[in-house]
Amino acid sequence: MSGQQETVNLDTLAPEQLAQVKKQLDEELEHLTQSFSQLHGAQNKFRDCLRTVQHRKNASADSSNAVLVPLTNSLYVRGELTNTERVLVDVGTGFLVEKDLASAEKFYDNKVSELTNNLKDLETIVQRKQMNARTIEEVLRQKIMASQSQGGQGQGAQAQAA
Repeated sequence: MSGQQETVNLDTLAPEQLAQVKKQLDEELEHLTQSFSQLHGAQNKFRDCLRTVQHRKNASADSSNAVLVPLTNSLYVRGELTNTERVLVDVGTGFLVEKDLASAEKFYDNKVSELTNNLKDLETIVQRKQMNARTIEEVLRQKIMASQSQGGQGQGAQAQAA
């Protein structure tokens, strides 16, 4: 695609075409809303990771090194950290990278900021599409009311001619 948006005069479209455009817009909105929700979930996970790294970074040297290690989503076992200055960071698609606490904090902070910007952009797009959907609904409603009133007048004229 060239990146240029094509504008269509809604008044020139038939009600059936308007309904089809509305249906397509509703599907896009549903997909974008799901994407927004998934991005928000990812942002929350990165925030949790950031808080954990910050907590470990701010912990005193004599604090407990006891942790719960996940074996499955619902099964944890007790463990103890042997190195409290380095952590494994999931950088995506299951790849783990060992980082010091400061680097891990910076990584997660960057991820949270990046997702915040993406969420703002996506929110703007969703709002614009919602506004377009409302506009299409209004034009469609006006066209249906106009066709009904014309149909009613046409029937009245036929009854007078008979």
